Amino acid sequence: MLAFDPGTGKPVTHPGYLVQAGALTELAQRELLVDAEGCPKPLPDARTGDPALDGLMELIEESRPRTWGTWVGHHSQLTEKAVRHQLRAAGYVRATSRRVLGLFPVKEYGLERTQLVAEMREEAVRVLYGAQPVAEVSERDAALIALAAAGGLTTVVTHKDLKAHRKRIAELEARSGAPGAALEGVVDHVRAGLAAAVATALSAATTAAATTTTN
Repeated sequence: MLAFDPGTGKPVTHPGYLVQAGALTELAQRELLVDAEGCPKPLPDARTGDPALDGLMELIEESRPRTWGTWVGHHSQLTEKAVRHQLRAAGYVRATSRRVLGLFPVKEYGLERTQLVAEMREEAVRVLYGAQPVAEVSERDAALIALAAAGGLTTVVTHKDLKAHRKRIAELEARSGAPGAALEGVVDHVRAGLAAAVATALSAATTAAATTTTN
C-alpha cells in the first residue's frame, strides 16, 4: 500500500517488484525459506495461512532453482495479484476497468483508505528519521526502509533522504538481515535484485517513451 501516493491514489513505482521482494524478505525473516546454494528453498510443508506468501512458496517449490535476486522479478505479478485481491476484498483498494485504444481491457487500482496509508507512511518515516536506536527497530520495520530505499519508493524514502540519511539507511539495512548464519546476506541479495529490477524497468520505460516521441 505504501507504493501508492495518498494524494493521487496512484502507484509511484513498480509495486510488483516491491511486493515480491517484501514477501521473500518476510519469509526469510520468519525462517520459512532457507538458503540452498544461493537460492531460496521452502521448508517442508511450511505454510503461513496467507495466500500471497503461501502461493510464492509453492511457486518456488515447484520451479527450478533461481537466485534470491532473480526471484524478485520472476512471476512477481502473481504475488502482486494475490496481494491486490486481498487488499480489494478488505476494502483497502478499488479496481476500475477501462479500454486502451477502445480495444484492450485493463484494470487500474486506486486507494480507498488514503488516511491509513498516510499514517503508515508517517510511521515509516519516523523509523527513518527518528531517534529510536536502530537496535530497537524491529527487523520487519528495518526491512521496509531498506526495500523502500532500494526500490525507489519515494513516498517513504525520497531522493533527498538517500543522501541525508545514508548512514541510518545503511544501519537499517544491516538490521533487516534475516536471523541465523545460514541466511546471512539473503536480504542483501533480495535488496540488490529489487534495485536491479526497478532500474531495468525504468530504463525500458525511458527507452520506450523516447522511441514513441521520435516516431
